[in-house]
Parts: sequence; structure tokens; C-alpha cells
Amino acid sequence: MLLLKLFLVPGLVALITLAGRRWGPAMAGWLSGFPVVAGPTLLFVALDQGAAFAAQAAHVTLMAVLGNVAFGLTYAWMALRYRWPLCAAAGVMVFALVGWALVSLHPSPWVALAMALIGLPMAAHGLPKVVFVNPGRAVSVWELPVRCVAAGLLVATVTLSAAELGPVGSGMLTVFPVMGMVLGVFSHIAWGGQGAIHLLTGLVKGLYAFVVFCFVLALTLAPLGTAAAFGLALVVALLVQWLTFKRAA
Repeated sequence: MLLLKLFLVPGLVALITLAGRRWGPAMAGWLSGFPVVAGPTLLFVALDQGAAFAAQAAHVTLMAVLGNVAFGLTYAWMALRYRWPLCAAAGVMVFALVGWALVSLHPSPWVALAMALIGLPMAAHGLPKVVFVNPGRAVSVWELPVRCVAAGLLVATVTLSAAELGPVGSGMLTVFPVMGMVLGVFSHIAWGGQGAIHLLTGLVKGLYAFVVFCFVLALTLAPLGTAAAFGLALVVALLVQWLTFKRAA
């Protein structure tokens, strides 16, 4: 279990990074929309704290997912003019405000799902439209290790602090835009603002799988148990991810 916590998520982030180098930032963003970080994090929380605790955390994550989208919108529009530190700071601030506002409303899983399914296409339509041209800058040797370490730290923080954070705190940290932050910043550095915008656009379009994954967990963890609920959530998320790929193709 310790080895899984240390290496599973960083390994997945490494694969997405390599995919981005091969197929561009939009593909990396789309892959990042899959629950690469949230899935293993919620699984470790369920194994450590129990299915009922993890179901509440998944519900909070679902409620706050539009905060992650708000991060992407904020960062993308600011990337048209500003460098990455200001974009990232503004994005995190907006994520926190929107996320907590949504969680304070405490919508049911069904209402939270409806909100997300309405908000995602609106956000995709509202992102800036730019043409991506790879400037051919050299990739930093620190890029891949920093991405992996950042993802690993988030998983470790949530799983080790879940009892103290409670389901609400765990759910909010689970939906923290670590993929958008880390991948977006490095795309910004490597490819400029247009690269970050393309990555975040792909991420928003790929979040449908994330949303249905958390929704299924919120509804089924308590009655079905950890193994069955995560198996069902993974199958549904993979199906939705495939459908979004077919639609974009």
C-alpha cells in the first residue's frame, strides 16, 4: 500500500507528461481530466478511513469540481497577457472561492452532477480560442520530476491527513487542480500562454469522466463497498472518456 501511494499517481502523471510531449498539450490536458489523481486518492482514503467516509469525500469532490473548472478559465484568460506566477495565483484563489461556495450549498449528488454537466460545456465554450504553434523550446530536465513529486505530495497529504481534515477537507483537497496547476505551468513555460490554454481546454473537455467517477462513488460506496464501487466507477469513467474522445475525433 505504501508503494502504491508513493508511485502510482506520480507514474500516471509521468505517462501523461510523455503523452503531451508526443501529441501536444491538448491531448495531455484531455488525459488529465480523467481522475488520475482523485481516483487513487479516494481509493486510499476509502481503504484507510472506510467506505462511508470516502463516499462523503467523493460527494464533496463532485460538488467542488466546478471550482477546478474556474481555475482553468481564470488561468487561461490571464495566460493571454501574463506570466505563469500571476496566472497560477489567481487561478488558485478563484478555485478556493468557487469551490467553497459550491460546497456550502451542499447540493445532492444528483444536483451536483447536473450542475457539472451544465457547467462543463459552458466553460469549454468560454475558454479563449488560440492557435497552438510549438515554439520548439528545450524541455527542462526538472519538468518530469517536479510534476511527479507535486502529484505524489497531494496524495500523501490527503491520505495521511484525512482523519484530521474530515470528509469535507479531504474532498476539497482531492479536487484541487494539481494537474491543471503543474501541467499548466510547465506548458506555459515550455510553449507559452497558448500552450497552457490548449492544455487547460483539453482538461476541461476531459473532466466528464472525473465527474461521473465521483458521482458513482458518492452513490455506491456505502451500499456496494469499496471494491465494487471503485470497479463500477472506473468502468463508467473509462466509457465516458472514450465517448469524449470519439466526439472530439
